[in-house]
Amino acid sequence: MTAVAAAGRRVLPKGWTHFGFQVLLWLGFYFTYQAVRSLADRNPAKAFDNGFRVIALEERLTHHLFEQTAQRIADSSQWLLTASAWTYWNSEFTVIGLTLLWIYLRRHEQFARFRNTILLANTLGLIGYAAMPTAPPWMFPRFGFVTGVNHSHGLLGALANPYAAMPSLHAADALIVGVCLFAASKRWWSKALWAFWPVWVWFCVLATANHFWLDVAAGIFVAVISLVIVSKVPLLAGRQRPPAETAIANLL
Repeated sequence: MTAVAAAGRRVLPKGWTHFGFQVLLWLGFYFTYQAVRSLADRNPAKAFDNGFRVIALEERLTHHLFEQTAQRIADSSQWLLTASAWTYWNSEFTVIGLTLLWIYLRRHEQFARFRNTILLANTLGLIGYAAMPTAPPWMFPRFGFVTGVNHSHGLLGALANPYAAMPSLHAADALIVGVCLFAASKRWWSKALWAFWPVWVWFCVLATANHFWLDVAAGIFVAVISLVIVSKVPLLAGRQRPPAETAIANLL
């Protein structure tokens, strides 16, 4: 146990207790997500009705379903189709989890801001799922949508909310990850990679028929709102407010 504690002090910026609290925080959020998911799953008819409304609005706005263009591009290459499916399944749990761990260990001063931005965006997304459950494009094959991933098998498929299309948290989280890792990166190629990451994820969720472009737009809006709020609120950004008397002292 002494060796484990010593290793924690060497590797973990604030020791095992703080690290364990972060893990419990994310587990708590996960179970909250599952509770809200159960609310959204109870009304498939409403979810499909909202999906039809999104399709109708997109056709009114652009006279074209751009998701199908993305699908045709992905279908032109087996490699591109596989990469799109892999990105869809891993851009949330895998990439966010690894990003949280990397920032916690290597850029700890930025961890609170990144964590709180992700939590706020996902909380706003959960509110959207409860208020407006929306069936994704792949549930509307008569409009020409073809699913690019297997939703019927695997642990992630079993845990996923089938009616969590609006807003797209894939889009929101990808933008937050891209912005934070762009700022945290020191090499030009790494900055270029993370600047491109959100755009790639947005393409993938359209190409796999898991989100409408309006879902993506809503997800981008959620991410921007979350980034702005966290940057403006010192407590959320991990900054401490200076004591009130500091300003007075500076005047003396």
